[in-house]
Amino acid sequence: MPRGDGRLSHDLLPGEKGPQDACGVFGVWAPGEDVAKLTYYGLYALQHRGQESAGIATSDGQRLLVYKDMGLVSQVFDERSLASLRGHLAVGHCRYSTTGGSTWENAQPTLGGHAGGTVALAHNGNLINTAELRDRLAGRRVEGQRGELARGNTTDTAIVTAMLAEDPDRTVETAALEVLPLLRGAFCFVFMDEHTLYAARDPQGFRPLVIGRLERGWVVASETAALDIVGASFVREVEPGEMIAIDEDGLRSQRFAPAVPHGCVFEYVYLARPDTTIAGRGVHEARVEMGRRLAREHPVEADMVMPTPESGTPAAIGYAQESGIPYGQGLVKNSYVGRTFIAPSQTIRQLGIRLKLNPLRDVIKGKRLVVVDDTIVRGNTQRALVRMLREAGAAEVHVRISAPPVQWPCFFGIDFPTRAELIATGLGVEEVCNSIGADSLGYISEEGMVAATEQPAERLCTACFSGTYPVALPEDGRLGKGVLELELPLEGGPEGRAVGQRHPSRSSAVAVAGVLDVEGVSTASAGGADDAVLRP
Repeated sequence: MPRGDGRLSHDLLPGEKGPQDACGVFGVWAPGEDVAKLTYYGLYALQHRGQESAGIATSDGQRLLVYKDMGLVSQVFDERSLASLRGHLAVGHCRYSTTGGSTWENAQPTLGGHAGGTVALAHNGNLINTAELRDRLAGRRVEGQRGELARGNTTDTAIVTAMLAEDPDRTVETAALEVLPLLRGAFCFVFMDEHTLYAARDPQGFRPLVIGRLERGWVVASETAALDIVGASFVREVEPGEMIAIDEDGLRSQRFAPAVPHGCVFEYVYLARPDTTIAGRGVHEARVEMGRRLAREHPVEADMVMPTPESGTPAAIGYAQESGIPYGQGLVKNSYVGRTFIAPSQTIRQLGIRLKLNPLRDVIKGKRLVVVDDTIVRGNTQRALVRMLREAGAAEVHVRISAPPVQWPCFFGIDFPTRAELIATGLGVEEVCNSIGADSLGYISEEGMVAATEQPAERLCTACFSGTYPVALPEDGRLGKGVLELELPLEGGPEGRAVGQRHPSRSSAVAVAGVLDVEGVSTASAGGADDAVLRP
Protein backbone atom coordinates (compact mmCIF):
# COMPACT_ATOMS: atom_id res chain seq x y z
CA MET A 1 0.00 0.00 0.00
CA PRO A 2 1.44 3.44 -0.90
CA ARG A 3 2.50 5.57 2.04
CA GLY A 4 1.12 9.02 2.65
CA ASP A 5 3.20 12.10 2.00
CA GLY A 6 1.22 14.69 3.98
CA ARG A 7 0.25 16.58 0.82
CA LEU A 8 -3.36 15.60 0.24
CA SER A 9 -5.06 17.21 -2.74
CA HIS A 10 -7.99 18.85 -0.96
CA ASP A 11 -7.78 21.94 -3.14
CA LEU A 12 -8.96 21.27 -6.65
CA LEU A 13 -8.91 24.90 -7.67
CA PRO A 14 -5.47 26.50 -8.05
CA GLY A 15 -4.71 28.66 -5.02
CA GLU A 16 -8.00 27.85 -3.28
CA LYS A 17 -7.21 26.68 0.24
CA GLY A 18 -9.97 26.70 2.80
CA PRO A 19 -9.62 26.92 6.56
CA GLN A 20 -7.57 23.95 7.70
CA ASP A 21 -8.50 22.05 10.80
CA ALA A 22 -6.68 21.88 14.07
CA CYS A 23 -5.31 18.48 15.21
CA GLY A 24 -6.91 15.51 16.90
CA VAL A 25 -5.61 14.07 20.18
CA PHE A 26 -6.60 10.89 21.97
CA GLY A 27 -5.42 9.17 25.14
CA VAL A 28 -6.42 5.99 26.93
CA TRP A 29 -5.52 4.31 30.24
CA ALA A 30 -7.06 0.85 30.28
CA PRO A 31 -5.23 -2.20 31.67
CA GLY A 32 -6.36 -5.36 29.92
CA GLU A 33 -7.54 -3.53 26.79
CA ASP A 34 -5.83 -3.29 23.39
CA VAL A 35 -4.98 0.38 23.88
CA ALA A 36 -3.24 0.73 20.50
CA LYS A 37 -6.38 -0.32 18.62
CA LEU A 38 -8.59 1.83 20.83
CA THR A 39 -6.34 4.78 20.00
CA TYR A 40 -6.34 3.89 16.29
CA TYR A 41 -10.15 3.99 16.18
CA GLY A 42 -10.23 7.14 18.29
CA LEU A 43 -7.91 8.84 15.80
CA TYR A 44 -10.01 7.49 12.94
CA ALA A 45 -12.97 9.36 14.42
CA LEU A 46 -10.82 12.52 14.62
CA GLN A 47 -9.29 12.26 11.13
CA HIS A 48 -11.20 15.35 9.96
CA ARG A 49 -9.05 17.46 12.30
CA GLY A 50 -5.77 16.63 10.56
CA GLN A 51 -4.74 14.53 7.57
CA GLU A 52 -0.99 15.11 7.26
CA SER A 53 0.52 12.64 9.73
CA ALA A 54 -0.49 10.31 12.53
CA GLY A 55 1.17 8.60 15.47
CA ILE A 56 0.58 6.51 18.57
CA ALA A 57 2.68 6.06 21.72
CA THR A 58 2.10 3.20 24.18
CA SER A 59 3.63 2.02 27.45
CA ASP A 60 3.51 -1.25 29.33
CA GLY A 61 5.00 0.32 32.44
CA GLN A 62 8.57 -0.45 31.35
CA ARG A 63 8.94 0.55 27.71
CA LEU A 64 7.46 3.58 25.98
CA LEU A 65 7.03 3.04 22.24
CA VAL A 66 6.19 5.61 19.56
CA TYR A 67 5.12 4.79 16.00
CA LYS A 68 4.35 7.63 13.58
CA ASP A 69 4.52 8.52 9.90
CA MET A 70 3.11 10.84 7.24
CA GLY A 71 -0.37 10.21 5.86
CA LEU A 72 -3.85 9.25 7.05
CA VAL A 73 -4.41 7.09 10.13
CA SER A 74 -5.41 4.16 7.92
CA GLN A 75 -2.21 4.54 5.87
CA VAL A 76 0.19 4.87 8.79
CA PHE A 77 -1.06 1.86 10.77
CA ASP A 78 -1.80 -1.75 9.93
CA GLU A 79 -2.30 -4.88 12.03
CA ARG A 80 1.45 -5.48 12.28
CA SER A 81 2.35 -2.01 13.49
CA LEU A 82 -0.53 -1.92 15.98
CA ALA A 83 0.46 -5.35 17.32
CA SER A 84 3.92 -3.98 18.14
CA LEU A 85 2.39 -1.24 20.34
CA ARG A 86 1.70 -3.08 23.59
CA GLY A 87 0.79 -1.69 26.95
CA HIS A 88 -1.98 -0.37 29.15
CA LEU A 89 -1.84 3.33 28.27
CA ALA A 90 -1.48 5.22 25.01
CA VAL A 91 -1.67 8.65 23.40
CA GLY A 92 -2.36 9.34 19.74
CA HIS A 93 -2.35 12.25 17.31
CA CYS A 94 -3.50 13.15 13.81
CA ARG A 95 -1.95 16.37 12.54
CA TYR A 96 -2.62 19.40 10.47
CA SER A 97 0.46 21.61 10.70
CA THR A 98 0.09 24.98 12.45
CA THR A 99 3.54 25.75 13.89
CA GLY A 100 6.15 23.84 11.89
CA GLY A 101 5.81 22.45 8.39
CA SER A 102 4.31 19.15 7.27
CA THR A 103 7.37 16.90 7.61
CA TRP A 104 8.21 13.54 9.14
CA GLU A 105 10.28 15.25 11.82
CA ASN A 106 7.22 17.21 12.98
CA ALA A 107 4.85 14.25 13.26
CA GLN A 108 3.50 13.57 16.74
CA PRO A 109 3.53 12.33 19.47
CA THR A 110 6.84 14.01 20.22
CA LEU A 111 9.27 12.27 22.51
CA GLY A 112 11.57 13.50 25.25
CA GLY A 113 13.48 11.88 28.03
CA HIS A 114 16.47 11.45 30.27
CA ALA A 115 17.79 8.83 32.67
CA GLY A 116 14.87 9.37 35.02
CA GLY A 117 11.92 9.04 32.65
CA THR A 118 10.37 9.45 29.25
CA VAL A 119 7.50 11.61 28.00
CA ALA A 120 5.42 11.38 24.82
CA LEU A 121 3.17 14.33 24.01
CA ALA A 122 0.36 15.08 21.52
CA HIS A 123 -0.90 18.63 21.00
CA ASN A 124 -4.01 20.22 19.51
CA GLY A 125 -3.81 23.99 19.21
CA ASN A 126 -1.11 26.57 18.63
CA LEU A 127 1.04 28.56 21.05
CA ILE A 128 1.69 32.25 20.43
CA ASN A 129 4.79 32.58 22.60
CA THR A 130 6.78 29.79 20.94
CA ALA A 131 9.76 32.00 20.16
CA GLU A 132 9.89 33.23 23.76
CA LEU A 133 9.75 29.65 25.06
CA ARG A 134 12.51 28.64 22.68
CA ASP A 135 14.72 31.47 23.93
CA ARG A 136 13.99 30.43 27.51
CA LEU A 137 14.86 26.82 26.76
CA ALA A 138 18.03 27.76 24.88
CA GLY A 139 19.32 29.58 27.94
CA ARG A 140 18.75 26.56 30.20
CA ARG A 141 19.78 23.61 28.03
CA VAL A 142 22.07 21.01 29.54
CA GLU A 143 24.82 19.71 27.26
CA GLY A 144 23.87 16.37 25.71
CA GLN A 145 20.10 16.71 26.14
CA ARG A 146 19.16 17.72 22.63
CA GLY A 147 16.08 15.70 21.80
CA GLU A 148 13.84 16.24 18.78
CA LEU A 149 14.68 19.92 18.37
CA ALA A 150 18.19 19.03 17.29
CA ARG A 151 16.81 16.47 14.85
CA GLY A 152 14.88 18.99 12.82
CA ASN A 153 11.58 19.24 14.70
CA THR A 154 10.28 22.81 14.32
CA THR A 155 7.04 22.65 16.32
CA ASP A 156 5.85 24.34 19.48
CA THR A 157 5.03 20.80 20.67
CA ALA A 158 8.71 19.83 20.62
CA ILE A 159 9.55 22.93 22.67
CA VAL A 160 7.03 21.93 25.35
CA THR A 161 8.23 18.31 25.29
CA ALA A 162 11.81 19.46 25.83
CA MET A 163 10.73 21.67 28.73
CA LEU A 164 8.89 18.78 30.36
CA ALA A 165 11.94 16.52 30.07
CA GLU A 166 14.81 18.93 30.71
CA ASP A 167 15.24 18.32 34.45
CA PRO A 168 15.93 14.71 35.57
CA ASP A 169 15.16 15.71 39.15
CA ARG A 170 11.52 16.55 38.35
CA THR A 171 8.71 14.11 37.65
CA VAL A 172 6.66 14.71 34.52
CA GLU A 173 3.74 15.80 36.68
CA THR A 174 5.83 18.31 38.63
CA ALA A 175 7.39 19.63 35.44
CA ALA A 176 3.97 20.02 33.79
CA LEU A 177 2.63 22.10 36.66
CA GLU A 178 5.63 24.40 36.31
CA VAL A 179 5.64 24.56 32.49
CA LEU A 180 1.92 24.88 31.70
CA PRO A 181 1.51 28.35 33.32
CA LEU A 182 4.28 29.63 31.02
CA LEU A 183 2.37 28.80 27.82
CA ARG A 184 0.24 31.32 25.91
CA GLY A 185 -2.27 30.47 23.24
CA ALA A 186 -4.25 27.33 22.49
CA PHE A 187 -3.27 23.91 23.77
CA CYS A 188 -4.99 20.67 24.48
CA PHE A 189 -2.24 18.28 25.53
CA VAL A 190 -2.54 14.53 25.98
CA PHE A 191 0.76 13.15 27.24
CA MET A 192 2.23 10.23 29.15
CA ASP A 193 5.23 8.75 30.86
CA GLU A 194 5.70 5.02 31.46
CA HIS A 195 2.96 4.85 34.10
CA THR A 196 0.54 7.78 33.89
CA LEU A 197 -1.73 9.42 31.33
CA TYR A 198 -2.04 13.21 31.54
CA ALA A 199 -4.24 15.79 29.84
CA ALA A 200 -4.26 19.59 30.06
CA ARG A 201 -6.28 22.40 28.48
CA ASP A 202 -5.32 26.07 28.16
CA PRO A 203 -7.04 28.61 30.45
CA GLN A 204 -9.19 29.91 27.57
CA GLY A 205 -10.33 26.43 26.53
CA PHE A 206 -9.98 27.38 22.85
CA ARG A 207 -10.17 23.76 21.66
CA PRO A 208 -12.44 21.03 23.04
CA LEU A 209 -11.10 18.20 25.21
CA VAL A 210 -13.32 15.62 26.90
CA ILE A 211 -13.03 12.75 29.39
CA GLY A 212 -14.73 9.39 28.87
CA ARG A 213 -15.11 6.24 30.97
CA LEU A 214 -14.49 2.71 29.79
CA GLU A 215 -15.50 -0.37 31.73
CA ARG A 216 -11.83 -0.92 32.58
CA GLY A 217 -10.32 2.51 32.18
CA TRP A 218 -10.43 6.09 30.97
CA VAL A 219 -10.29 7.96 27.67
CA VAL A 220 -9.42 11.56 26.81
CA ALA A 221 -10.22 12.91 23.34
CA SER A 222 -10.63 16.08 21.29
CA GLU A 223 -14.31 15.39 20.60
CA THR A 224 -17.14 13.36 22.09
CA ALA A 225 -17.54 11.53 18.75
CA ALA A 226 -14.23 9.76 19.46
CA LEU A 227 -15.62 8.54 22.78
CA ASP A 228 -18.63 7.10 20.99
CA ILE A 229 -16.56 5.11 18.50
CA VAL A 230 -14.59 3.32 21.25
CA GLY A 231 -17.61 2.72 23.48
CA ALA A 232 -16.67 5.20 26.21
CA SER A 233 -19.32 7.11 28.12
CA PHE A 234 -18.94 10.88 28.37
CA VAL A 235 -17.96 12.06 31.85
CA ARG A 236 -17.16 15.77 31.44
CA GLU A 237 -14.91 18.22 29.66
CA VAL A 238 -11.39 18.93 30.83
CA GLU A 239 -11.85 22.38 32.30
CA PRO A 240 -9.89 25.38 30.99
CA GLY A 241 -6.74 25.71 33.09
CA GLU A 242 -7.00 22.13 34.39
CA MET A 243 -4.56 19.23 34.26
CA ILE A 244 -5.73 15.70 34.95
CA ALA A 245 -3.66 12.59 35.68
CA ILE A 246 -4.88 9.00 35.34
CA ASP A 247 -3.07 5.99 36.76
CA GLU A 248 -3.75 2.90 38.89
CA ASP A 249 -5.07 5.16 41.66
CA GLY A 250 -7.74 6.63 39.38
CA LEU A 251 -8.26 10.15 38.07
CA ARG A 252 -6.98 13.23 39.90
CA SER A 253 -7.24 16.87 38.91
CA GLN A 254 -5.08 19.93 39.53
CA ARG A 255 -5.56 23.49 38.37
CA PHE A 256 -2.53 25.28 36.95
CA ALA A 257 -4.29 28.55 35.99
CA PRO A 258 -7.64 30.30 36.54
CA ALA A 259 -10.23 29.57 33.86
CA VAL A 260 -10.98 32.43 31.42
CA PRO A 261 -13.22 30.61 28.93
CA HIS A 262 -13.10 31.66 25.27
CA GLY A 263 -14.01 28.55 23.29
CA CYS A 264 -13.52 28.74 19.52
CA VAL A 265 -16.84 29.50 17.82
CA PHE A 266 -15.44 28.06 14.59
CA GLU A 267 -15.64 24.61 16.16
CA TYR A 268 -19.43 25.00 15.96
CA VAL A 269 -19.34 26.51 12.47
CA TYR A 270 -16.97 24.12 10.74
CA LEU A 271 -14.20 22.29 12.62
CA ALA A 272 -15.95 19.75 14.83
CA ARG A 273 -17.87 16.71 13.62
CA PRO A 274 -21.64 17.31 13.55
CA ASP A 275 -22.15 14.37 15.93
CA THR A 276 -19.94 16.01 18.59
CA THR A 277 -21.19 17.92 21.64
CA ILE A 278 -19.27 20.98 22.90
CA ALA A 279 -20.11 22.69 26.19
CA GLY A 280 -23.42 20.83 26.28
CA ARG A 281 -24.51 21.98 22.81
CA GLY A 282 -24.77 19.49 19.94
CA VAL A 283 -22.79 20.77 16.95
CA HIS A 284 -25.35 19.56 14.40
CA GLU A 285 -28.22 21.32 16.13
CA ALA A 286 -26.14 24.50 16.45
CA ARG A 287 -25.51 24.45 12.69
CA VAL A 288 -29.20 23.82 11.94
CA GLU A 289 -30.08 26.78 14.17
CA MET A 290 -27.55 28.93 12.30
CA GLY A 291 -29.47 28.08 9.15
CA ARG A 292 -32.78 29.05 10.75
CA ARG A 293 -31.39 32.39 11.90
CA LEU A 294 -29.80 32.93 8.49
CA ALA A 295 -33.25 32.48 6.88
CA ARG A 296 -34.72 35.09 9.21
CA GLU A 297 -31.89 37.54 8.61
CA HIS A 298 -31.65 37.06 4.82
CA PRO A 299 -34.95 35.79 3.36
CA VAL A 300 -35.42 35.40 -0.40
CA GLU A 301 -38.08 34.04 -2.72
CA ALA A 302 -36.83 30.77 -4.17
CA ASP A 303 -37.88 27.29 -5.26
CA MET A 304 -35.27 25.14 -3.52
CA VAL A 305 -32.71 25.29 -0.70
CA MET A 306 -29.62 23.21 -1.35
CA PRO A 307 -26.33 22.76 0.54
CA THR A 308 -22.76 22.73 -0.61
CA PRO A 309 -22.01 19.13 0.45
CA GLU A 310 -21.32 18.34 3.18
CA SER A 311 -20.25 21.41 5.09
CA GLY A 312 -23.41 23.36 4.33
CA THR A 313 -25.93 20.57 4.91
CA PRO A 314 -27.11 21.24 8.52
CA ALA A 315 -27.47 24.99 7.92
CA ALA A 316 -29.33 24.34 4.66
CA ILE A 317 -31.77 22.08 6.55
CA GLY A 318 -32.35 24.87 9.07
CA TYR A 319 -32.80 27.48 6.32
CA ALA A 320 -35.41 25.28 4.61
CA GLN A 321 -37.25 24.62 7.89
CA GLU A 322 -37.47 28.31 8.74
CA SER A 323 -38.23 29.63 5.26
CA GLY A 324 -40.66 26.91 4.18
CA ILE A 325 -38.76 26.55 0.90
CA PRO A 326 -38.30 22.87 -0.04
CA TYR A 327 -34.92 21.31 0.70
CA GLY A 328 -33.20 19.43 -2.10
CA GLN A 329 -29.87 17.95 -3.16
CA GLY A 330 -28.62 19.77 -6.23
CA LEU A 331 -25.05 18.47 -6.19
CA VAL A 332 -23.43 15.05 -6.07
CA LYS A 333 -20.11 14.81 -4.24
CA ASN A 334 -17.29 12.43 -5.08
CA SER A 335 -16.27 11.39 -1.58
CA TYR A 336 -12.87 10.10 -2.66
CA VAL A 337 -11.53 13.28 -4.19
CA GLY A 338 -9.31 15.08 -1.74
CA ARG A 339 -7.83 11.82 -0.51
CA THR A 340 -5.69 11.12 -3.57
CA PHE A 341 -1.94 11.44 -3.83
CA ILE A 342 -2.02 11.93 -7.61
CA ALA A 343 -2.32 15.60 -8.53
CA PRO A 344 -4.90 16.34 -11.26
CA SER A 345 -3.54 17.10 -14.72
CA GLN A 346 -3.92 20.64 -16.05
CA THR A 347 -6.81 19.52 -18.24
CA ILE A 348 -8.65 18.11 -15.23
CA ARG A 349 -7.76 21.10 -13.04
CA GLN A 350 -9.42 23.38 -15.59
CA LEU A 351 -12.65 21.55 -14.81
CA GLY A 352 -12.02 22.70 -11.25
CA ILE A 353 -14.78 21.95 -8.83
CA ARG A 354 -16.46 19.41 -11.14
CA LEU A 355 -13.91 16.84 -10.04
CA LYS A 356 -15.43 17.09 -6.56
CA LEU A 357 -19.03 18.24 -7.17
CA ASN A 358 -21.32 17.66 -10.11
CA PRO A 359 -24.82 19.14 -10.57
CA LEU A 360 -28.07 17.20 -10.82
CA ARG A 361 -29.35 19.01 -13.92
CA ASP A 362 -32.92 17.71 -13.75
CA VAL A 363 -33.23 18.95 -10.17
CA ILE A 364 -31.66 22.37 -10.83
CA LYS A 365 -33.00 23.36 -14.24
CA GLY A 366 -35.31 26.39 -14.17
CA LYS A 367 -35.25 26.74 -10.40
CA ARG A 368 -34.41 29.70 -8.17
CA LEU A 369 -31.83 28.26 -5.79
CA VAL A 370 -30.67 29.17 -2.29
CA VAL A 371 -27.18 27.67 -1.93
CA VAL A 372 -26.03 27.40 1.70
CA ASP A 373 -22.41 27.02 2.76
CA ASP A 374 -20.51 27.62 6.01
CA THR A 375 -17.83 30.10 4.89
CA ILE A 376 -16.40 32.05 1.98
CA VAL A 377 -12.61 32.26 2.14
CA ARG A 378 -11.10 33.38 -1.14
CA GLY A 379 -14.32 32.99 -3.11
CA ASN A 380 -12.90 30.81 -5.88
CA THR A 381 -14.97 27.76 -4.92
CA GLN A 382 -18.23 29.73 -4.72
CA ARG A 383 -17.47 31.48 -8.00
CA ALA A 384 -16.96 28.16 -9.77
CA LEU A 385 -20.03 26.69 -8.08
CA VAL A 386 -22.33 29.54 -9.11
CA ARG A 387 -21.11 29.30 -12.69
CA MET A 388 -21.64 25.53 -12.71
CA LEU A 389 -25.20 25.85 -11.39
CA ARG A 390 -26.06 28.47 -14.01
CA GLU A 391 -24.65 26.22 -16.74
CA ALA A 392 -26.89 23.44 -15.39
CA GLY A 393 -29.93 25.68 -15.95
CA ALA A 394 -30.52 27.42 -12.61
CA ALA A 395 -32.74 30.48 -13.05
CA GLU A 396 -31.29 32.30 -10.01
CA VAL A 397 -28.52 31.52 -7.52
CA HIS A 398 -28.75 33.10 -4.05
CA VAL A 399 -25.79 32.33 -1.78
CA ARG A 400 -26.25 32.19 2.00
CA ILE A 401 -23.36 31.74 4.43
CA SER A 402 -23.88 30.43 7.98
CA ALA A 403 -20.89 32.36 9.38
CA PRO A 404 -19.98 36.06 9.25
CA PRO A 405 -17.26 37.20 6.82
CA VAL A 406 -13.85 35.77 7.77
CA GLN A 407 -11.54 38.79 7.89
CA TRP A 408 -8.80 38.03 10.42
CA PRO A 409 -6.16 35.31 10.85
CA CYS A 410 -6.35 32.74 13.64
CA PHE A 411 -3.30 32.18 15.86
CA PHE A 412 -4.94 29.52 17.99
CA GLY A 413 -4.88 26.43 15.80
CA ILE A 414 -6.75 27.16 12.54
CA ASP A 415 -4.69 27.81 9.44
CA PHE A 416 -6.56 30.43 7.41
CA PRO A 417 -5.08 32.09 4.33
CA THR A 418 -3.35 35.41 4.94
CA ARG A 419 -5.53 38.44 5.58
CA ALA A 420 -4.70 39.83 2.14
CA GLU A 421 -6.07 36.63 0.56
CA LEU A 422 -9.38 36.68 2.43
CA ILE A 423 -11.97 38.04 0.01
CA ALA A 424 -14.02 39.71 2.76
CA THR A 425 -11.02 41.78 3.90
CA GLY A 426 -11.01 44.01 0.85
CA LEU A 427 -14.59 43.75 -0.41
CA GLY A 428 -18.02 44.52 1.01
CA VAL A 429 -20.95 42.10 0.77
CA GLU A 430 -22.25 43.48 -2.52
CA GLU A 431 -18.76 43.42 -4.03
CA VAL A 432 -18.24 39.82 -2.93
CA CYS A 433 -21.64 38.96 -4.40
CA ASN A 434 -20.64 40.47 -7.74
CA SER A 435 -17.26 38.76 -7.58
CA ILE A 436 -18.74 35.27 -7.21
CA GLY A 437 -21.53 35.97 -9.70
CA ALA A 438 -24.50 35.34 -7.40
CA ASP A 439 -27.88 37.05 -7.61
CA SER A 440 -27.69 37.83 -3.90
CA LEU A 441 -25.43 37.07 -0.94
CA GLY A 442 -26.18 37.01 2.78
CA TYR A 443 -23.95 36.21 5.76
CA ILE A 444 -25.34 35.40 9.19
CA SER A 445 -24.63 38.10 11.76
CA GLU A 446 -22.08 37.48 14.49
CA GLU A 447 -24.90 37.82 17.02
CA GLY A 448 -26.98 35.20 15.20
CA MET A 449 -24.08 32.78 14.97
CA VAL A 450 -23.23 33.14 18.67
CA ALA A 451 -26.90 32.77 19.69
CA ALA A 452 -27.09 29.47 17.78
CA THR A 453 -24.31 28.01 19.94
CA GLU A 454 -26.31 28.75 23.12
CA GLN A 455 -23.06 29.91 24.73
CA PRO A 456 -22.59 33.33 26.36
CA ALA A 457 -20.81 35.63 23.91
CA GLU A 458 -18.14 36.46 26.48
CA ARG A 459 -17.19 32.75 26.66
CA LEU A 460 -16.44 32.45 22.94
CA CYS A 461 -13.53 33.48 20.74
CA THR A 462 -14.74 35.18 17.54
CA ALA A 463 -11.38 36.69 16.56
CA CYS A 464 -11.44 35.45 12.94
CA PHE A 465 -14.68 37.40 12.44
CA SER A 466 -14.19 40.34 14.79
CA GLY A 467 -10.43 40.84 15.02
CA THR A 468 -10.68 40.87 18.83
CA TYR A 469 -8.20 38.36 20.26
CA PRO A 470 -8.80 37.09 23.81
CA VAL A 471 -5.06 36.65 24.41
CA ALA A 472 -2.66 39.50 23.64
CA LEU A 473 -0.41 38.71 20.69
CA PRO A 474 3.36 39.11 21.12
CA GLU A 475 4.52 42.64 20.39
CA ASP A 476 7.70 41.46 18.67
CA GLY A 477 5.57 39.87 15.94
CA ARG A 478 7.31 36.49 16.25
CA LEU A 479 4.31 34.50 15.11
CA GLY A 480 3.41 32.19 12.28
CA LYS A 481 3.82 28.68 10.97
CA GLY A 482 7.57 28.98 10.36
CA VAL A 483 8.59 30.82 13.53
CA LEU A 484 11.07 28.09 14.53
CA GLU A 485 12.12 27.29 10.98
CA LEU A 486 13.50 30.81 10.54
CA GLU A 487 15.92 30.45 13.45
CA LEU A 488 18.92 28.22 14.09
CA PRO A 489 18.53 24.92 16.00
CA LEU A 490 19.34 24.87 19.70
CA GLU A 491 22.38 22.67 19.19
CA GLY A 492 23.58 21.27 15.91
CA GLY A 493 20.89 20.53 13.38
CA PRO A 494 19.19 17.72 11.50
CA GLU A 495 21.69 14.87 11.37
CA GLY A 496 19.61 12.03 10.01
CA ARG A 497 17.75 9.47 12.08
CA ALA A 498 20.48 7.11 13.23
CA VAL A 499 19.75 4.69 16.05
CA GLY A 500 20.74 6.20 19.41
CA GLN A 501 22.92 4.64 22.08
CA ARG A 502 21.24 2.57 24.76
CA HIS A 503 21.37 4.33 28.11
CA PRO A 504 22.53 1.84 30.76
CA SER A 505 19.96 3.01 33.34
CA ARG A 506 16.92 3.00 31.06
CA SER A 507 14.65 0.18 29.96
CA SER A 508 12.41 2.51 27.96
CA ALA A 509 12.51 2.41 24.16
CA VAL A 510 10.98 4.19 21.23
CA ALA A 511 9.85 2.42 18.08
CA VAL A 512 9.15 4.77 15.22
CA ALA A 513 8.14 4.55 11.58
CA GLY A 514 11.73 5.30 10.78
CA VAL A 515 14.05 5.82 13.73
CA LEU A 516 14.27 8.88 15.93
CA ASP A 517 17.30 9.64 18.09
CA VAL A 518 16.52 11.14 21.48
CA GLU A 519 19.47 11.59 23.80
CA GLY A 520 19.18 9.60 27.02
CA VAL A 521 16.40 7.38 25.70
CA SER A 522 17.22 4.00 24.27
CA THR A 523 15.82 3.40 20.81
CA ALA A 524 14.70 0.52 18.64
CA SER A 525 13.01 0.02 15.31
CA ALA A 526 9.76 -1.91 15.07
CA GLY A 527 8.76 -1.58 11.46
CA GLY A 528 7.15 1.27 9.61
CA ALA A 529 8.04 2.93 6.33
CA ASP A 530 11.20 1.29 5.02
CA ASP A 531 12.46 4.52 3.48
CA ALA A 532 11.77 6.76 6.48
CA VAL A 533 15.41 6.85 7.60
CA LEU A 534 16.59 7.87 4.15
CA ARG A 535 13.71 10.14 3.20
CA PRO A 536 14.86 13.75 2.64
